[in-house]
Amino acid sequence: MIHQSKPESIIEELHRIRREISDRFGGDISAIAKDAADRLARSGRPIWKPKEEAAAGATAGGEAQHDSGPVRR
Repeated sequence: MIHQSKPESIIEELHRIRREISDRFGGDISAIAKDAADRLARSGRPIWKPKEEAAAGATAGGEAQHDSGPVRR
């Protein structure tokens, strides 16, 4: 009987990849972020950036401030 190992779940795969990346940079999050930014810049892919108006309306917690007016039901 051939015993096949259970395929890893998506979550297990994500954790494995995260550990590999962390090990590659000795756990240095700044080095990981710099490498990611460098690879992104070299990729030549377009990068979405929110409009300045939308960014200006965001709070420090990342929530947008809206004046939605009266609540309609």
